[in-house]
Amino acid sequence: MNDYIAYCGLDCEVCEARLATVNNDNELRIKVSKEWSELNGVEITPEMINCSGCRIPGVKTPYCDMLCLIRQCAREKQMETCGGCPEMKYCEKVGAIIENNPDARDRLEIAGSE
Repeated sequence: MNDYIAYCGLDCEVCEARLATVNNDNELRIKVSKEWSELNGVEITPEMINCSGCRIPGVKTPYCDMLCLIRQCAREKQMETCGGCPEMKYCEKVGAIIENNPDARDRLEIAGSE
């Protein structure tokens, strides 16, 4: 499995937070922090936009590192991704992602069959 596939099936390889980190792109950090602040109704500063990828060793955004229930659950269960979890189809944690993102669901279904 591609290491840049997050526990929830999202593709970290195309995530703007990761791209800003890899490319040390402060303008992209500013753009992402504004978008994510509006989307989530909380202040997210450009300094918070640093992430190497959900399952990749290294820096994470504060949300991904400490608040993401999906990541916490998968790590606790020692799952490579949620795709390996027998509860995935009924899970409320990952459900919001896979219901609205067919590509993430497909990635997890493929991972679960490997």
